[in-house]
Amino acid sequence: MKKRLTGIAVALAVTVGGSLTLAAPAQAATPAIQITKAYYNSPGTDDRSNSSLNAEYVKLTNRKTTTVNLKSWTLRDKSSHIYTFTSDFKLAAGASVTIHTGKGTNTSTHRYWGSGAYIWNNTGDTAYVRDTAGKTIDSCSWGSSGSYTNC
Repeated sequence: MKKRLTGIAVALAVTVGGSLTLAAPAQAATPAIQITKAYYNSPGTDDRSNSSLNAEYVKLTNRKTTTVNLKSWTLRDKSSHIYTFTSDFKLAAGASVTIHTGKGTNTSTHRYWGSGAYIWNNTGDTAYVRDTAGKTIDSCSWGSSGSYTNC
């Protein structure tokens, strides 16, 4: 009976000049704020110098067509090291911001965690970006090889 009904539906669609299409599976939407790169193994010796700490970073990109205010959003790892955007920080459409592990002066394109220790594990880790409600917006994971990953 099913085959007969399907055949009738196809015949009817062709008769009226249309076509029968099947719905495609829904695709996941691209997150508004996306982790686009994680540089988890800074070059050279891990000597905890500020320049070495700042060579370890995560880059976030705004994939929306409008500005997003990241105030109270967080970036964190599996061990719950948490960086919080504490002030109004507006990321323009298509713009990126790099969050460095060490100390520095915050700008519109570079933010500094202020840590004296490495955050991202060279042996594998996951970076999570969460909105003000604590909802995970995006994540990026890596294993034990290499120095960085494009997410």
